[in-house]
Amino acid sequence: MKHFISLNDPTPGEILGLLDLADQLKADVKAGRPHPILQGKTLGLIFAKSSTRTRVSFEVGMYQLGGHALFLSSQDIQLGRGESIADTAQVMSRYLDGIMIRTFAHQDVLDLARYGTIPIINGLTDLMHPCQVLADLQTIREHKGRLQGLKMAYLGDGNNMAVSLLHGAAKVGMDIAVATPASYACDTASVAEAKATATQTGAKVIITEDPRLAIQDADVVYTDTWVSMGQESEKAEKVKQFGAYQVNTDLMALARPDAIFMHCLPAYRGYEVTAEVIDGPQSVIFDEAENRLHAQKAVLVRLLAPDYKG
Repeated sequence: MKHFISLNDPTPGEILGLLDLADQLKADVKAGRPHPILQGKTLGLIFAKSSTRTRVSFEVGMYQLGGHALFLSSQDIQLGRGESIADTAQVMSRYLDGIMIRTFAHQDVLDLARYGTIPIINGLTDLMHPCQVLADLQTIREHKGRLQGLKMAYLGDGNNMAVSLLHGAAKVGMDIAVATPASYACDTASVAEAKATATQTGAKVIITEDPRLAIQDADVVYTDTWVSMGQESEKAEKVKQFGAYQVNTDLMALARPDAIFMHCLPAYRGYEVTAEVIDGPQSVIFDEAENRLHAQKAVLVRLLAPDYKG
């Protein structure tokens, strides 16, 4: 891997290798074993969108790996005054060992990778959220012992989370059923990519408007906020259209009895999920949040210390 931009890019083997490394790094932290693999390395963190989990996990991750993270708000650097992505990428490549960017337009990430000479990590765009899904896969494997052959149901908005879950599930051979209202369906190109991958890994990709069909016999039930950052003006309309997709006890009863519930956070109880579910015994949301740290550290090691054999 040269960059980490989309989960459609790595091979299934590379994804599983990242998960194995994430597990190793997590075990090291729990055992108090330091691993300064990135000593002397510096990661720039460009934020056009605010964040809790992304900023804290990347800063702490670089610290634990012996490196340094530099927070760069888009308003604090010349991007906020109109400097081109191309110029920014080339300048940053002279200073930094890698860049993580959390932004709106997916093209900004692609352009950083195109014009820069250092690894680029997609911390979130309006199209994809691969770091979150890598942590999700780690969490599922921890709780279920495997990935291949499981079924995930995603209910709600066909947003960046849905797209990256499609890519990630298909790559590791996990069946995925995505249920959204017709007017909020996933990006068609991303669906086609996931279906093409699924033919190679044996996964099934189901796209439907029926949340009850999607969740039937699911091992993993996933949802996300109905109103993503920058879409606040759409809230009233979305609340009307998404009511049937709320993950509640009635819908969870259609999943397998040992199904786990996942949410990338932040969550809005009473909208996309009820408190009974997200705060109940099937919820693993805080394991997910923790694993952002470990999964992203694995990405950092693979990109910034590619010769590391641990």
